[in-house]
Amino acid sequence: MTRTLQAEDLNNLCKNTMIEHLGIEFTEVSKGRVVARMPIDERTIQPMRRLHGGAIMTLAESVGSAGSLMLVDPSEYYVLGVEISGSHVGSTSEHFVWAEAQIVHQGTTSHVWEIHVKDKNDTLISVCLLTNRIFPINNKA
Repeated sequence: MTRTLQAEDLNNLCKNTMIEHLGIEFTEVSKGRVVARMPIDERTIQPMRRLHGGAIMTLAESVGSAGSLMLVDPSEYYVLGVEISGSHVGSTSEHFVWAEAQIVHQGTTSHVWEIHVKDKNDTLISVCLLTNRIFPINNKA
């Protein structure tokens, strides 16, 4: 069963979490694709006033995990990120960045997402790869 969620539903689900604290806002969702934006401000910059790599990784894991949540029946399965990697190929300090996650593997026990993070000028900032494990809720392991 695919869960039908809208961007607003994901934003409501993330209230009072790290995702909301960093100002991450989901803007587009569809099967196999999720887009969100994150502000570049005092919550997401490092001391040199540039976007912090850790904030980028949080954004990437957030969009990929939301995508996996939409591909499973949440009454039967839960999603856990088990591995994430990122190559920061650019830098920015202005306004927002956008993350677009696309699924590249949808198995029964794992999902792999490729996430591109870009700035307002569509310049690539980071390329990330996220692996999520899909666990049955009744799994005692």
